[in-house]
Amino acid sequence: MQQPTTRAAGPPGAVRGWLDALAVVLAGLVAMAAVAALGLWLAGADDLPDGGFPAVLAATLALAVGGSVELDGGAGDFAAVGAGIGAMPLSVSVVGAVAMAEVFLRQLRFRAVAGGGELLGRIGRTVLLWLLALVLLTLGARHTFVVPLGGDLAQSLSGALGLTPEVGFHADGPSTVGIGLAWLLLVLALTFAVSRRAPLPPALVRYQLAVRPAAFALWTVLLAYLVIGAVAGVLTAVVHGNARQTLAVVLLALPDLVWLAFGVGLGAEWHGRLVGGLGLPVPEALSAALRAPEGGQATVDLGTLAEQDARSWWLLPLAAVLLLAAAFLAARRSPRSVRLRQHAVRFALATAVTVLLVGLWTRVDADYGLSVLGVGLGQGGLGDLLGAVLGGDNPLAGLGSGSLTLRPVLWTAVPLAAGWGLLTGALGALLATRVRHRGEVPPGTR
Repeated sequence: MQQPTTRAAGPPGAVRGWLDALAVVLAGLVAMAAVAALGLWLAGADDLPDGGFPAVLAATLALAVGGSVELDGGAGDFAAVGAGIGAMPLSVSVVGAVAMAEVFLRQLRFRAVAGGGELLGRIGRTVLLWLLALVLLTLGARHTFVVPLGGDLAQSLSGALGLTPEVGFHADGPSTVGIGLAWLLLVLALTFAVSRRAPLPPALVRYQLAVRPAAFALWTVLLAYLVIGAVAGVLTAVVHGNARQTLAVVLLALPDLVWLAFGVGLGAEWHGRLVGGLGLPVPEALSAALRAPEGGQATVDLGTLAEQDARSWWLLPLAAVLLLAAAFLAARRSPRSVRLRQHAVRFALATAVTVLLVGLWTRVDADYGLSVLGVGLGQGGLGDLLGAVLGGDNPLAGLGSGSLTLRPVLWTAVPLAAGWGLLTGALGALLATRVRHRGEVPPGTR
């Protein structure tokens, strides 16, 4: 007699798929939150009143995935604050991207190929949970600080003028959700482009040797710059003091600085302008180069940085040596049957794409200002006035007005990068002809 079969009490495959997607999203958020929290703490954000630290942390994560944060508030009908920040704290972004990529790949380990439907399903579930996380992040990245008034004089002024000092911020929803989604898709695309462990659908396997060696080699270049920058940051913190703020820069914005140095070393330039202070220490040559004459625009390139610090010329040989080493690595990871011309073209394309992404990631648009009855105040304006009346320990103390803009000149940077990639790709392929390539069996062995 045939025994009745018992069906499973649920779809374990589907549940496992959603748990895998949740693990990817949580890995990215936890990693980013840990790095951002430590960086913000070192920068002094733990002293914010009214329990504002969690909201500032959420705003930092929103910026890390490409969103923007707007600052508003003021002092009743007497004064208004207007500001906006559009800049990626790339240290936070990179840590989150690496964590998500690692967890995503571990779920596909021991696989040589994967079906297109399975990969799309995994990506789709991850995208849906990520969108939910971005919405929650946007809701959490908002806060208003009420600035306490101290002393009888301040209380009298506040009553007479309707002065209720407040300053708040909120993450912009459309940019955080929209660009944050694009950020995730880019992270996954780069994961499959760089990693040899990522299984591809059978139809795409034939393309991996044309993409992965060069992509991995350029990722190694970016990592090398991060290591060099981290060592320089730690040495600066030890030798020059101000260790807490210097390490805050490392934990929040190290790639912003060192990857810009990579582009500058290749001959690329950025246009921008700095008015006011940055709040955290950055290389003096960069800060000085950004301070253009009144109403003008500064150019950040190898020449302008070298005018401030002659050691900046070393960025050129550093970029050349690391690119040549990367080209050699890419050629060694490719089959010997790949021709020199193919190596050069592939490496040129990979270098151009890398510099394009670096340019987009290092864009900065940050401005803040205070106005009284519609009339803007310059540095040392309402913020300093309130600081004198209210005392230094409040969110508006010392806040005048200022801005920082930094935009790459991509129409010259990308062709320059392609030229560098073509030259170093050819030289690297020539150097690799005398060494054993990955996967080759030495002569005389079985």
